Amino acid sequence: MFLAPGTGAVAYVAGRKVGNAVRRNRARRILRAAWLEVAPRIGNGYDAVLVAREAIRGAKTQDLVAEMSQLLHGEIMHP
Repeated sequence: MFLAPGTGAVAYVAGRKVGNAVRRNRARRILRAAWLEVAPRIGNGYDAVLVAREAIRGAKTQDLVAEMSQLLHGEIMHP
């Protein structure tokens, strides 16, 4: 996850190491679903790039929500 001050734009990226097209699309879908749950907590002042890695295989949206929340907890939610 990469964040920068901005307009609230978001990009979801999954490279070939994640798997075939079906797996990459699934990775982007669950990243998008997780971000939609987390984003309202941080506001619209940041642009984000969410990058799927090989470890995303088999992960569920709620797993990613928990991880994103933990990553953002110290960075944005409590500056």
